[in-house]
Amino acid sequence: MSAAFLTTEHSPPTRLDDEVSRLRIPPHSVEAEQSVLGGLLLDNSAWDRAGDLLSDSDFYRFEHRLIFAAVGSLINATKPADVITVFEQLQSLGKADDCGGLVYLNALAQSVPSAANMRRYAEIVRERAVLRKLVAASDEIATSAFNPQGRAVSEILDEAEGKIFRIGEEGSKSQQGFQSMDNLVVQLLDRVTELHENGAEDVTGVRTGYFDLDRMTSGFQPGDLIVLAARPSMGKTAFALNIAEHVAVSEGLPVVVFSMEMGAAQLALRLVGSLGRIDQSNLRTGRLKDDEWGRLSEAVEKLGSVSMFIDESSALTPTEVRARARRQARQCGQLGMIVVDYLQLMSGSGSSSDENRATVIGEISPGLKSLAKELKCPVIALSQLNRSVESRTDRR
Repeated sequence: MSAAFLTTEHSPPTRLDDEVSRLRIPPHSVEAEQSVLGGLLLDNSAWDRAGDLLSDSDFYRFEHRLIFAAVGSLINATKPADVITVFEQLQSLGKADDCGGLVYLNALAQSVPSAANMRRYAEIVRERAVLRKLVAASDEIATSAFNPQGRAVSEILDEAEGKIFRIGEEGSKSQQGFQSMDNLVVQLLDRVTELHENGAEDVTGVRTGYFDLDRMTSGFQPGDLIVLAARPSMGKTAFALNIAEHVAVSEGLPVVVFSMEMGAAQLALRLVGSLGRIDQSNLRTGRLKDDEWGRLSEAVEKLGSVSMFIDESSALTPTEVRARARRQARQCGQLGMIVVDYLQLMSGSGSSSDENRATVIGEISPGLKSLAKELKCPVIALSQLNRSVESRTDRR
């Protein structure tokens, strides 16, 4: 490989994109990749503007992946990364020849006058990487649609939505970052002023129906992840359902419940019994007292008019929960609350069936927190405590 590989002329984006589209070449920008690498070799401090956005897998050309990984390895070890040190790093790994050796590294360093535009170069590389992932996912989705292999359409749809959702998450990372305090305090002042003008209340979030709890928390706030943990048969589901019922019926807000333990019909029975003040055993057997029939009709009519949706699918992954919640939010508008019953019955993204449960829960919780922030609604996640709590004097 020689320095001649580096190009100095840039085709207009529209013409280049048209040519790539016709040739079915995966989206990429060799020039942007070279500019990122050349800028890093010139100025290691530019890593601060690219290292949080890019990984070696974002580069299209194999040699660029190797060079970026070598540069990152040196800089993260607080060592200088220049043409010589990067060459030595690659040579120690037996990959110097795969990258064009000193000749190509020198050409990279000489091709960029400065690292001033590093962030934009990195964004271009990242954007093209996301597009390549989108192309690959689209091909996989099309293959599944053409050859379903006996799978249900709903399963294929969930899988397709999960693929696109994960790519969307990765693409949005470039838009996240620090927010300055001056903007944050202005937003806070606007919020406090709005609350004051509308009449200050103790509860500014979603009311739970429990007065003392609302007073202590000011209501469950948008973006909150509330973990409700207890031993089995301590009333976790009943408590969460009471809150969900209040939010849907009294507050008039849409509620989504992911019930991986109980079936939807069983939850509906509990809700009707709670709202109608009817003994659940009577509902199960159909032996209702005379005064319970009227309350049953009222409860059924009231619940039938609210926006409460129950998904009884088992062993959902965080990605599946997020995809389904987003879909429901698009259909019914801003959600008032999401309930997940319960964490230990969810699946991690890993394929191993014997993966450590603590690791799985550690993966699931941040996913649910991200969901709460994205959909701007509180998420209640039920969690089952292990038996070690029974050795305590106070088991609450």
